[in-house]
Amino acid sequence: MDAFLWQEALGTLCPVPHMRAQPLALLCGIESQKERVMANTRYFARGLEANNVMLWGARGMGKSSLVKASIAAVNAELRADSKAPLALIEIPRHELRSLPKLLALLRQSSRRFILFCDDLSFEEQDADYKSLKSVLDGGIAGRPDNVIIYATSNRRHLMPRRMIENESSDAINPSEAIEEKVSLSDRFGLWIGLYGASQNDYLAIIDAYAKERDLLIDKKDLHRRALQWAMTRGSRSGRVAIQFITALSAELSSH
Repeated sequence: MDAFLWQEALGTLCPVPHMRAQPLALLCGIESQKERVMANTRYFARGLEANNVMLWGARGMGKSSLVKASIAAVNAELRADSKAPLALIEIPRHELRSLPKLLALLRQSSRRFILFCDDLSFEEQDADYKSLKSVLDGGIAGRPDNVIIYATSNRRHLMPRRMIENESSDAINPSEAIEEKVSLSDRFGLWIGLYGASQNDYLAIIDAYAKERDLLIDKKDLHRRALQWAMTRGSRSGRVAIQFITALSAELSSH
């Protein structure tokens, strides 16, 4: 089994029989980001030094898809070489306080694990970030060598601007208060940004999905309809593209 969900209440890992991962080739417009995530994942899989990874940026641009696709691709390479695959463990943000319990469990295994926290962010009066920070800092009770952390966020510093501003206005020493909060993102060794898609990137994503699904439609008409769909959604992204392709696939199949 390659994927698990951490269940704090039970103190166990729940297996995920089929991890939904898009082929890397379908993630268009983020070539440099793919290369960096794949390289880091391969290093870790080979037992080499690897960084914790933070993917941040625009909604729907494939941050979580890139994490899962990279792990699936590296596991395919490992299996081809008759080596043990990586295990992906998703941990909900609200269960970060249980990280020490989870790490104690993983420390006993010889397998290599990537902990994945999707859509990571923190709000006022939220102390869970301290649990994550202590793990990222390492140390005797910190992250074991067979574990690294991948996270995604729409916020560069994992918290809303108003929260940073409030820390500055309310604290006795504003600079120290701000540093305490924003320093968490600095503890991810690899920081990768994914930004809004250009029109060309968006259409490249559309073309890739249309080819994968063998959609019988004129390319000019495909692009025209895809752009119209994006206008109704108010954005161009991988998420918008797959939603359009899903609707178009159903429409063409019904004829």
